[in-house]
Amino acid sequence: MFESRIQRFPADTGTALSAEFTVLDGVAYLTVIPTASGGLVDGGITAQSEAVFDQLERKLARVGANLANVAQMTIYLVDIETTRVPFNEVYARRMPSGRAPIRCALGVAGLARPDMRVELSVVAEVPGSPNSNAAGPTTLAP
Repeated sequence: MFESRIQRFPADTGTALSAEFTVLDGVAYLTVIPTASGGLVDGGITAQSEAVFDQLERKLARVGANLANVAQMTIYLVDIETTRVPFNEVYARRMPSGRAPIRCALGVAGLARPDMRVELSVVAEVPGSPNSNAAGPTTLAP
């Protein structure tokens, strides 16, 4: 019988349609929305950007990781023309200096909740896992 190597970390409520995040072979896969205390954060793009980073840090900490372990980030922004700069200001302040992941920002017409302005999809290394490079980054040949 097939036994999955995917570790699923259940969402906080039994009504969620997906896990909070999954881990496979030392890599964490996360989707982050701007919630706090069980509800969507009000206050516009800056408050929601802070909230997604708070949520991301909390989720990464559950597997012993932090923002420096983020390898890839996809950023979904509603009305990208007005939300990109405020999001990038929060991003620049919250992400560790010199540890920028590959990222892609997309402008979208809407997200799962009507007042949601930002959502993240993130891939991160889980430190200490068998596939983790604990000695540091790999140097690529020219």
